[in-house]
Amino acid sequence: MTNTDNDGGTGNLDEGGHMTLMEHLAELRNRLIKSAVAVVVGAVICWIFYPFILDFLLEPYCRTFPPEERVDSALFGPDGGCNLFVHSPLEPFSVRITLVGYSGLALAMPVLLWQGWRFIAPGLYRHEKRYAIPFVAAGVLLFALGAALAYWSLPRALDFLKDIGGPDLVSLFSPKLYLGFVVKMMVAFGIAFQFPIVLIGLQAMGIVENRTLRRIRSYAVVGIVILVAVITPSGDPFTLMALSIPMYAFYEFSILWGVLTRRRQRKREAAGR
Repeated sequence: MTNTDNDGGTGNLDEGGHMTLMEHLAELRNRLIKSAVAVVVGAVICWIFYPFILDFLLEPYCRTFPPEERVDSALFGPDGGCNLFVHSPLEPFSVRITLVGYSGLALAMPVLLWQGWRFIAPGLYRHEKRYAIPFVAAGVLLFALGAALAYWSLPRALDFLKDIGGPDLVSLFSPKLYLGFVVKMMVAFGIAFQFPIVLIGLQAMGIVENRTLRRIRSYAVVGIVILVAVITPSGDPFTLMALSIPMYAFYEFSILWGVLTRRRQRKREAAGR
């Protein structure tokens, strides 16, 4: 038996019940439509504030130049701000569309996580559904922290990438390539910071056992480093360390969460006897 949720979706009234295939497809369509609307609304807002977003994303590039080098020229504006070099008449429009799209996706992240949770909620037990708000809040917070860490590490990564080719190479970045690099870095870090939510969720659903995570610690370190090297576009050692260390810390935190949760369960079982 199904019911209609407050937000228009369908859910199962029976604890631990099942939905039919058509109900799952209808639910998925409903969640995808709401997620797409949220992204579009976020993109419209970001279109309005595009100049501020652009200045914000240019700041890491500006930090790679000492203040005394920021003179009024083709590379720097009269206020010391950095300029990017356009190579195509269509590039400014393409850059704006791409940037507001990614920014709208980031702005809509709370809605996307909530819709994702509401999609899987009908398959959960009643006591598991109380984690909805903590799940969304933790996901948004971790994504923001990951993006902030990427933004903080960008000047170091750019310094490395500019200097690795030698002094004879002068870096003149185009908007499409530079902004694409920055956005991909921030999105990659934000997604990677969802790692503890995934591990805790897998343990909560019984898909992965806590002892298994403890047993494969040494393999997890290697896997995390390889994963970070693949998902980050820069490939520099500083970025590799900046993301690998917190991801492994998240791995250990997930193990600790599983141990403490199991300990509480044992106490409740002992008290109920």
